[in-house]
Amino acid sequence: MIVAATIWRLVSGTIFLSLITANLVAATGLSPNKGDDLIGSPGHVTAVYADTLIDIARVHKLGYEEIRLANPGVDAWLPGEGTDIRLPTQFILPNAGRTGIVLNIAEYRMYYYFEINGDKQVRTFPISIGRMDWETPLGHASIVKKLKNPSWYPPQSIRDEWAADGRKLEAYVPPGANNPLGNHALRLSIPGYLIHGTNRPAGVGMRVTHGCIRMFPEDIKWLFAQVSVNTPVQIVNQPFKMGWSGDDLYLEVHPPLAEGGASEEAADGEIVPQSRDQATDAADGWSLTDITELYIQITRDRSAIVDWELVDTVFESRLGIPVRVGTFAGYQPLDMQSVLTD
Repeated sequence: MIVAATIWRLVSGTIFLSLITANLVAATGLSPNKGDDLIGSPGHVTAVYADTLIDIARVHKLGYEEIRLANPGVDAWLPGEGTDIRLPTQFILPNAGRTGIVLNIAEYRMYYYFEINGDKQVRTFPISIGRMDWETPLGHASIVKKLKNPSWYPPQSIRDEWAADGRKLEAYVPPGANNPLGNHALRLSIPGYLIHGTNRPAGVGMRVTHGCIRMFPEDIKWLFAQVSVNTPVQIVNQPFKMGWSGDDLYLEVHPPLAEGGASEEAADGEIVPQSRDQATDAADGWSLTDITELYIQITRDRSAIVDWELVDTVFESRLGIPVRVGTFAGYQPLDMQSVLTD
C-alpha cells in the first residue's frame, strides 16, 4: 500500500481533474505531441456511497481490471463514500505500428490511430479478451467484414461448454437484446474472431470472452463508423511499456496475464476477476531484464538518466500507471555495457 501511494504521488503530482474533465480525457481522440509516446492525464474522483469500481470505470471509459489494479486495497464492490479513486487515464502507446487498430491484451486496451485534416490522432478503449482456454491470438490481421445487428451462430464447442454448466444455447441467436455480440461487429481475417459489442457491458475490461474482443456498445458503435474493410489490426501482449514524453522517460507495468484466465464468467453470470496471487504467479516468467531490454531499445538514439530503484518499485507494484523514471541525457551512443551491469 505504501509503494502504491508513493507511485501515485509521483504520477499525479498536484494534478486533480474533475469528474467531467477526466471523462473527456478517457473518451475523446487525443493528438500526441510529435515524437511523444504518452497520451492522456492521470485523474481521480471521490466515491459516493452507492458507487462500485465498475460504476466508476463505466463513467470514465475504463475497464474493470485497470481501475481495480490502480486502486489496491479499495473494495471493488463497496469503495466507501469519500474514498479517493485513482483513474488510470494516462497511457504509454504500445510498441507497435501506429496505424489502424492496435490491441494490447496485457492491458485490456485498444488503440485506434487515425487522422483529422492531416493531424494524427489516437483514441483508446477498454476491451475484454479471451480466457485461458479461449485465448485471443497474437499477430497481424485486418478487418474483412462489417456487421450491423449481427446474428450469432455459436460453434459446437461453446454450446457444449454452456451445456456442461446446465445452460442451453441455441444454434442460432438472432439480433437483439439477448445477442452477446451486441449491435455491431467487425470480422477479422483471423478465422472465427471478431471485435464486437456486448449485451453485458459490466464485463468489459476483463478476461472473459471466447477469444473475441469485446467493447462497450457506444465504443464499438463509434469505431464501426470510422473503420473500413482492410483496416489493419495488430494484436500484441505487452505488459511492460516504456516511452518518452518530451524529455521525460516513463515506465508502465501491468501484471502479465495469468495461465488460468484473468477473469472468469461463472454460470450464474457472476464475474470473478484475477487475484493478485494469480498476477504474481504469472509474472514469474518476467523480470527486470525485460525492462532493461525495453530501455536499450527506446534509448538507442536518445540516452537517458534512469532511477533504477524506482524502476524496480514500479515493476514490483504493477499498477498499470505510467511513472516518470528517467530524463533525457543527450543524443549520444549508448554505453551498452554500463546498462547491462547497472
